[in-house]
Amino acid sequence: MNIKPLFLFLLDTKSNHMNSLLIFIFFIASLPGCREVRTRPEETTLQTSQAMKSIYDIPLKTIDGQPTTLSQYKGKKMLLVNVASECGYTPQYADLQALWEQHGDKVVVLGFPANNFGGQEPGSNDQIQSFCSKNFGVTFPLFEKNSVKGNDMQELYEWLTNKDLNGWNEKAPNWNFCKYLISEDGKLLNFYSSGVNPMDAEITGLL
Repeated sequence: MNIKPLFLFLLDTKSNHMNSLLIFIFFIASLPGCREVRTRPEETTLQTSQAMKSIYDIPLKTIDGQPTTLSQYKGKKMLLVNVASECGYTPQYADLQALWEQHGDKVVVLGFPANNFGGQEPGSNDQIQSFCSKNFGVTFPLFEKNSVKGNDMQELYEWLTNKDLNGWNEKAPNWNFCKYLISEDGKLLNFYSSGVNPMDAEITGLL
């Protein structure tokens, strides 16, 4: 469509030139290709939620090598801890077991052995399991020994430390016995450093 004659006509009329200009701008804006394409908020939210992988979908293996996921713990909070057998914080195994025994109806304690810090988890999965059972009576779930930092970081800890995946957190474990608290519906609630005892009110107060 040739819009030049229309524009000249509007300027030649006795109408106010400003009104004519506004009409002309409105006309141009209504032409195909001039309209801004916007994504509805609900579409953006849907795209974001689809891009974020659920913690429940991440493949894992138990300490005795059985494939599993965390989906079995939906409906309860989860406390994920990178554990080690030769660390100054190793006595926290007893506190993790106490948390499991006293609050197991609300929170699942999950141990992830890792040798990333000071070489303080040198044993095999069988040795780790035996150590935990013999010395601390551990009955909460343990998973296979894996890496919780660096280029070989396991997928679960990638999720825990990448804000694009978990929604907000980028803090990775900086030593053994760091803790991540997960909500009943799989959202990351909080990160705790090694020095925070599992039985501290800082943790139990959120259960």
